[in-house]
Amino acid sequence: MSQNPDIAPGRLGDAELALNFSDAHPPLTHAQAVVEAERCFYCFDAPCIEACPTGIDIPRFIRAIATDNMAGSARTILESNILGGSCARVCPTEILCEQKCVHNTREEGHPIRIGMLQRHAVDWQMNHGGQPFTRAEPTGHRVAVVGAGPAGLACAHRLAMHGHDVVLFDRHERAGGLNEYGVAAYKLPDDFAQKEVDFLLAIGGITFVSGMALGRDMTVAGLRREYDAVFLSVGLAGVRALGVEGEDLDGVMDAVTFIENLRSADRKTVPVGRRVVVIGGGNTAVDAAVQARRLGAEDVTLVYRRGHENMSATQVEREWAQTNGVTVRLWASPVRLVARDGVLAGVEFARGAQGPDGKARYDMADTFVIEADMVLKAVGQTFVSDPLDGGSIAIAGGRIMVDDSGQTTMEGVYAGGDCTPGEDLTVAAVRDGRDAADSINAVLSTMATR
Repeated sequence: MSQNPDIAPGRLGDAELALNFSDAHPPLTHAQAVVEAERCFYCFDAPCIEACPTGIDIPRFIRAIATDNMAGSARTILESNILGGSCARVCPTEILCEQKCVHNTREEGHPIRIGMLQRHAVDWQMNHGGQPFTRAEPTGHRVAVVGAGPAGLACAHRLAMHGHDVVLFDRHERAGGLNEYGVAAYKLPDDFAQKEVDFLLAIGGITFVSGMALGRDMTVAGLRREYDAVFLSVGLAGVRALGVEGEDLDGVMDAVTFIENLRSADRKTVPVGRRVVVIGGGNTAVDAAVQARRLGAEDVTLVYRRGHENMSATQVEREWAQTNGVTVRLWASPVRLVARDGVLAGVEFARGAQGPDGKARYDMADTFVIEADMVLKAVGQTFVSDPLDGGSIAIAGGRIMVDDSGQTTMEGVYAGGDCTPGEDLTVAAVRDGRDAADSINAVLSTMATR
């Protein structure tokens, strides 16, 4: 527990915590889902499909809901995105499929609620039908998947469908990756991430091994010798530092760790400050800020160095923060963390503005202090390349380089998800894992078993 007396657990009672971390967006009833599905135009050349990284046939699954074919609807989703349940809950559909819905041009601001309909269909399948896919005859080939997040899970499931044996390694105790450890609890409540993992693993042929970290317990070269192929989905394990005075003060922590602690422990035991400052402008910053408020912080301020149009958090996420009592301050860059008698007391920021060249400018002579007894850093995550041994896997721009098939520069080793170039989205990670599995299968189909 923190040594700062203003950081403490148990600020709220059990009933209030349960309410604060219950489902942020309750599901549609079946009647509501049918009514919403009947609004769809079922476009032949649907722009929403193009906007979905996994290419789900959205009009087809929505039409199936409208005709009460729930099994058909769920299968249409899951054959493209086996983690369709979590994606429906956490993906920014407002800037993906729903943004492209043609209803936006006819009923401004009222696209089909594609994410809610997808959730309705997948939840029905998980509750009534179980795993809809069967495993092909075993091929005798073995594939190692390192990292049990969305990319690794999607890859493992598709490989199992093809009949390959998969060993899924992860450094955590539980599979799920960011869905289990990095997403706000109210987005995936009721242990949904683990329910989805169990649903996915039910296809068979996948062995999950926890507590195994690349570089500590195994190497890429060693896995490559033991397995017919390797898929790396190791995510972004590093966290950027602020690089300012006072960053080592008690009460300063990265937002990723704060969220993981909240997801891994009894909420009553997770310490939170009375006055919390969150520094950053992405979804992680919003998740940390809102959850700090819902844990009982009296005052939470999210501070971003530029304007709202530059934030990676969507407008929906920004509005969600504000409706949850989070104050959002823009155009401010941290200068130092302020201490009084050795205890964190606030953050000093320099005011900024956009210069004529479009770049941010900060006036170090014009600063202000926001009082805080807890500071959460959410200024970005980075790929940690140290566990990759041998130097034969090319890295550029802080990510693992892959070709169109998902293969790295090391033969037989593939990669996908946040550790490779592209959007840092759950749905994009699922696509990477699925497509790499198909590429691996194409190669293994031409190879004799060991």
